[in-house]
Amino acid sequence: MPSDPATPLDDAAITRAAALIEEADALIIAAGAGMGVDSGLPDFRGKEGFWRAYPALREARIDFYSIASPAAFHSSPERAWGFYGHRLALYRETTPHHGFDLLLQWGQRMPHGVSVFTSNVDGQFQKAGFEPELIHECHGSIHRLQCLQPCCEAIWPADAFLPDVDVQRCWLRNLAPVCPYCGGLARPNILMFDDWDWIDSRTTDQGQRQQAWLSTVTRPVVIELGAGTAIPSVRHFSQRVIRQYGGRLVRINPNEWEVPTRLDVGLPVGAAAGLSAISKLLS
Repeated sequence: MPSDPATPLDDAAITRAAALIEEADALIIAAGAGMGVDSGLPDFRGKEGFWRAYPALREARIDFYSIASPAAFHSSPERAWGFYGHRLALYRETTPHHGFDLLLQWGQRMPHGVSVFTSNVDGQFQKAGFEPELIHECHGSIHRLQCLQPCCEAIWPADAFLPDVDVQRCWLRNLAPVCPYCGGLARPNILMFDDWDWIDSRTTDQGQRQQAWLSTVTRPVVIELGAGTAIPSVRHFSQRVIRQYGGRLVRINPNEWEVPTRLDVGLPVGAAAGLSAISKLLS
């Protein structure tokens, strides 16, 4: 059952969450889209949530699944890059909320440190000070580019691309980035919908590093934040860690907070509020 937003947090649950963190030898952060909401990033849940953020796409009756696809770059590159260019600029400008700092502090105090698994492509963990080698971005990153075709397996930084977007029209006004190897259109190195051309080598390398790190821990705690069931990549990861490595789960989610066992903790609240509540009990 979704939680009642007016329901106060259960003190016993917060106490149990703090205890799991204090008992752990490693912190695993599993973050979905809800993690960025408290930083002011848009929530794309459902057509209406997406269209509130991008009214021009509402007028054109283009939903998230249609614009977030390679087909959109083939059919209308100015519109596709209008959408992704706006997001790229937004993520560059956004300051991660204080919950990122709390997680980093907790992880740095643990014997085996911290590792991040996230479906978010926004680069907020890197901006918050987490070591890039400790982050597994399972859907790629908007801060990396690849060839749309693709002509080769190259992935390169998007730093040189400064999008000039007509936000009212969701339309790119300047030149889109191009592949330095063939001169064709470039796209974000992100796993999109109906995407058979995503180059996953960077993400694969991240996953292998994380897997090697996981093999060294004995008492991990997974703090899962803002990860729902609609696209369950993060939830599947959390449950695999619990099953294979004997970890315990603290799930922070205002809508889908139920946990698999009584040894785990679910907090029906947003990421920043949940982490702040726990921090008051940690030394």
